[in-house]
Amino acid sequence: MDRLSQQIAFIMELDKLKSVLRRSYLTHGERRENSAEHSWHIALAALTLAEYANEPVDIGHVIKLLLLHDIVEIDAGDTFIYDATAKLDQHAREAIAAQRIFGLLPADQGSLYLAMWHEYEARATPEAKFARTLDRLLPVLHNCYTQGQGWQENGVHQGQVLAVNAIMEEGSTELWQLIRGKIQAAVDAGYLPAAQA
Repeated sequence: MDRLSQQIAFIMELDKLKSVLRRSYLTHGERRENSAEHSWHIALAALTLAEYANEPVDIGHVIKLLLLHDIVEIDAGDTFIYDATAKLDQHAREAIAAQRIFGLLPADQGSLYLAMWHEYEARATPEAKFARTLDRLLPVLHNCYTQGQGWQENGVHQGQVLAVNAIMEEGSTELWQLIRGKIQAAVDAGYLPAAQA
């Protein structure tokens, strides 16, 4: 295949991300969001909230990381963040998916995208840390705006939410403090069970 044909094949493969459902509900609560919607939403969140990063970041690079990081879900599916069993082999499943999907591209682009995916996964740069913060921010906000619909359906409690989202502080102390307050408000309102011992 020539370069353009490879790029078109990759772009068309990305359409499959629109069919990968996540556990987060849209704020009106009528349906769950898909991974493509999530990627678009956090890319715009990055553009809007860049001033809250702990360190100066190249916001264009943050957006690239956010647009690329969930592409692996085309093959690996969305792993529910509170599912400890599914998380055991998540990275291995996603690494195989990354090789296949980014391998559709010409070698130079495929290698670049794969390197950015690894950067995000490792939280290796200020941009990756901030991107991961935003990736954790939106599902919590979605749950807050739907009175914990996703949390309640999956038996999630406060301790789990605090534990898996604590890495937010690496990218933005201010956004982490905001989310800690939202989590406590959800407990106080009765739609997120209090932390379990």
